[in-house]
Amino acid sequence: MKVLVTGTAGFIGYHAAKKLIERGDDVTGLDVINDYYDISLKYSRLMHSGIEKDSIEYGKKIESRKHPNYSFIKLDLKDKKGLDDLCKAEKFDIICNLAAQAGVRYSLTNPEAYIDSNIVGFLNILEASRYNGVKHLVYASSSSVYGANESLPFSTSDNVDHPISLYAASKKSNELMAHVYSHLFNIPSTGLRFFTVYGPWGRPDMALFIFTKAILENRPVDIFNYGNMLRDFTYVDDITEGVIRVIDSPPAGNKLWDGKDPNPSSSRSPYKIYNIGNNAPVKLMDFVEAIEEKLGKKAVKNMLPLQAGDVPETFADVHDLIEDMHYKPSTDIKTGISRFIDWYLDYYKV
Repeated sequence: MKVLVTGTAGFIGYHAAKKLIERGDDVTGLDVINDYYDISLKYSRLMHSGIEKDSIEYGKKIESRKHPNYSFIKLDLKDKKGLDDLCKAEKFDIICNLAAQAGVRYSLTNPEAYIDSNIVGFLNILEASRYNGVKHLVYASSSSVYGANESLPFSTSDNVDHPISLYAASKKSNELMAHVYSHLFNIPSTGLRFFTVYGPWGRPDMALFIFTKAILENRPVDIFNYGNMLRDFTYVDDITEGVIRVIDSPPAGNKLWDGKDPNPSSSRSPYKIYNIGNNAPVKLMDFVEAIEEKLGKKAVKNMLPLQAGDVPETFADVHDLIEDMHYKPSTDIKTGISRFIDWYLDYYKV
């Protein structure tokens, strides 16, 4: 298949593109390479896929040195003409949209970035899918959409009308926008609510990266909600396996869907939402302890109240993923943390 993967200089996008390349798909990666976090890490991810920093020019498609079935283009999703021209020329079978402005806390101080990237950019993805014969649009949503919902585990059949960050609201908007295009233009679309993804090549703004760096540098780690947090940490390889299985299974529409009792996770239109989470929430203090154990070093803990926009607990109901895709994430937290720290120590030569 010809697949466009957006966000390939990013964490999940890098891993998803790698998996598609390895199985033989014709993959084009796309990223604007913004400076939300250290761009040297983004360029390193690209380099590992055979894309040299010095060869990158905005709007120019370049071929990978390592993989004959992989190419990359630096492009902003807000650039409607650039995206339209690319999709018209390439005629992608699949678009896997993993590009977004990420981060709950960043959205409190930089709201415009989320409208530009996650709303305007996603609209351009939908329009490109509409006019260029895309057979399946797969896109990243987030567990953040559950917001103020306290019914656990979080199910895709739950109402998610109470987001508590603009990031979450932008992801909920993506799901609504995708449904409109599935309904009006018969574009099969699948949204994936990721739950606290971690692993090698991870983002520097995520807890595992922050805690590991701080402990190694003998700096205190900020523990929010005084440690009373539970997170459904999900290893990145489990996430990408779920992404690939979903890519291969476009929704056809739910013939049993009832407009008088509507399930928000499906539709008569070719539309579906899945949770991808480990289905096994971990206490934050147990998470920190696993990092300490791997590093052989204790953390200095700075206990703080819950931050605005954060939720105290996440827990994914993955029943639909198991039933439809015959798949359930399974990597345990100690294994995942160990693999991340091995990567971190090697990458930063600690």
